[in-house]
Amino acid sequence: MSAKSARNVLVAAIATASLAASLAVGLPGSATAATAPLSHARITQHFDLDGKQMPENIVLEPDGSVDLSFSAARQIAQVTRNGKVRVLATLPAPADDGVHTPALGFPLVTGLVRDAHGTLYFLYATGTADLTGVWRLRPGGTPERIAALPADGLPNGLALDSGRLYITDSVRGVIWRVPAGGGTATVWADGPELAPTVFLGANGLKVHNGAVWVSNLDKGTVVRYPVKRNGTAGPARIRAEQLAGIDDFAFIGHSDRILAALDQTEEVALIEPDGTHTIVLGPQDGLQNPTAVAVRGNTVYVTSAAYLTGQDPNLLTARIHHRR
Repeated sequence: MSAKSARNVLVAAIATASLAASLAVGLPGSATAATAPLSHARITQHFDLDGKQMPENIVLEPDGSVDLSFSAARQIAQVTRNGKVRVLATLPAPADDGVHTPALGFPLVTGLVRDAHGTLYFLYATGTADLTGVWRLRPGGTPERIAALPADGLPNGLALDSGRLYITDSVRGVIWRVPAGGGTATVWADGPELAPTVFLGANGLKVHNGAVWVSNLDKGTVVRYPVKRNGTAGPARIRAEQLAGIDDFAFIGHSDRILAALDQTEEVALIEPDGTHTIVLGPQDGLQNPTAVAVRGNTVYVTSAAYLTGQDPNLLTARIHHRR
């Protein structure tokens, strides 16, 4: 499938979901520029849309480089500190070109995490049983699938904690758990809080302060699941609402403050621990359907995939002023 065709499929699906989500939760207010506590927003990298370089997820390397999943290109890439884009791996194309990939109709690489040894784990959705699942890329190695996931699902968000990988399935509306060494995926949590309504449900995922946190794109919510002593999921609690089109997100330090990408409205929201939120970045800052956020020290990184705008997939950085 061409980049243009992939965009057309995604545009139609997201446009329908965007209208439904907007009617359900209301659109957040717009920012006029980077809003406190963020400042100095700028685009630091532009990507090749014709080459399907649509950044879906982000990992920060210790040396200052940035790893990205290029969803439609089926690639894991690295942006070096001097701005060079280096492809680390390209995933094999499914035999049917991914036309049966649920919700989207094209194969895509989604969630991405890194362990302390530099191994990258990522998700691949193809609509086929032979390729859909959790993949691993060791430094200097080649990509290998370490766990299969159902072909009729859409693995999306990914987090690594205590030797376990947690995975959201945006179509099936569940959280999977897989040993980091590979093996069989088991359902860790399910329920209406994770289910889609018109397009995609459970999306971004993080493990933070003893809990698994998940965003639901269709419902515009952030949900928290405490991890019990025996490792099972505690009861779901909605921690934030009215975040239409929420994608992936990141915590600010050890606090429960969240910076979340709002894909459909081209914004980044700052979510406070009490669930209230403000818009701190918007399209005027260069966002083009932002998909993920990462925070390191005083720097915020935001990826934009330009799924709907079809103009400028990019990487934006901003400065964050921490509370004292």
